[in-house]
This record gives sequence, C-alpha cells and structure tokens, in this order.
Amino acid sequence: MALEFEHRDAEIEIVDRVWRSRSDAEQTMTSAARTCWHLIVWRESGVLLAGLRGPETKATTAPVADETEFLGIRFALGTVLRPIPVCTIVDGFAPLPVTESGRIIIGGDDWEAPAYDNVEAFVRRLQRAGLLARARLGDEDHEVRECADDSPTVRTLQRRYRAITALSRTAVQQIDRANAAATMLRDGHDWRTVTDRLDYFDQAHLGHALRRYIGQTAGELQADDRPDSMSFLYKSGSGSGS
Repeated sequence: MALEFEHRDAEIEIVDRVWRSRSDAEQTMTSAARTCWHLIVWRESGVLLAGLRGPETKATTAPVADETEFLGIRFALGTVLRPIPVCTIVDGFAPLPVTESGRIIIGGDDWEAPAYDNVEAFVRRLQRAGLLARARLGDEDHEVRECADDSPTVRTLQRRYRAITALSRTAVQQIDRANAAATMLRDGHDWRTVTDRLDYFDQAHLGHALRRYIGQTAGELQADDRPDSMSFLYKSGSGSGS
C-alpha cells in the first residue's frame, strides 16, 4: 500500500503546513526539493523519534520502514529555530533527543510531543520560550527593486536572505516554480500551459527542472498509475516556500 498523506492549513503564521502519513509496508518515498525545513515526529516499532529535515535543493529517494506513523510541521520560509541554524541541515537531517517518557528535547528543555490537532499550541510554547522566530523577508523585495543590482544595499540584503534561509533567492524561486509546475501537471494542465504560465523556455527546460527538483517527468506526474509515495505537499502561502 502506498504512503497516504493528509495535510491541513495551520492557524499560526509561522507554520506553513501540517501533515501526517502512515506506512503499511516497507517502501521508498520520493522527497521533492523544498525551501522550508520541517520538524518531524514519528513512531517506528512503537518507539517515538524526532528530528529536523532541512531545505532540500534536489529531489531525493528515502526508505520508509513498515508500520511507521509520521507527523510533520513545515515551517514558513524565514523561520529560525535558534539552537539549530538552518544552514547546518540543508540537504540533511538532524535528530532530536527524545526522553524515555516520549518528550522531545529542544534547547536543553524537554517538550511534550505534538499531535496533528495541537501543533499550534506546541509551536506557540517554543515561541514563548524564545526558541522559534520568523525573520521578515517580504519587505526586502521592495528595497531591492529600489536599488541598483550591484549596490551595497542589494548585496547586504542577499547575504542576509541567505543567512536566514540558507538558500539564495534564485534557488528559492527555482524550487518554488518547479513545485508549482508539478502541481499544475498533476491537476491536468499540459506542458505548454505550464511553460507559458511559469516562464519556462520550452519543454526541455521544464523537463530538466522537474527531474532535478521533483524527481519525476511530466509524463510520470500525469500518468494514471503514478506512484503516490512521494512528499507531494506543494500547497503554500505566497512566498512561504515549498
């Protein structure tokens, strides 16, 4: 049986998406490139585990154990977990300690593990403790447009953007565009509509982006028998990342 994802909006701005899934058999999952990092909690053979999945700059394939339940919190672009800089988990994973009683250790303190329906309360507790914060990125777009491309102001903003997100603006735009293209293709749009609407040069340009960032071709995304075991959670707020 394929992995089945359930996901919902969050009632807090700092969280872009909440999702959960369950594996009923040992299998593999295609993980598409993403600009946001996730906090993931899962139970494997009855044991609670937790960790941070960083932004990913390309599609990857990962094994999934049998009888495993996952809960994921996808944080909005620009969100910072102070004890663990985002730059240290790009294309990687950082495990979080879990106590014998099932509490997650973050910032030296132990926290009750979140459930699908109470993620917002968990995140607010971390915010009040000063462990979670979100930097302002949107206002910088206006400032950049007002300056010459090679001005010190632009270079400073670019460095600040990368320091916060661990990615360049260009990388974020390319990953988000590929996610949008994949969503359009799975919704039934043909490749010509996708290239025109998302400003790809041609079919080859689109195909290269899909292979690199999504891990599937346009034909595979539109096939009736396409695999569902992939982290295809592309719905995002404006400028929030994937």
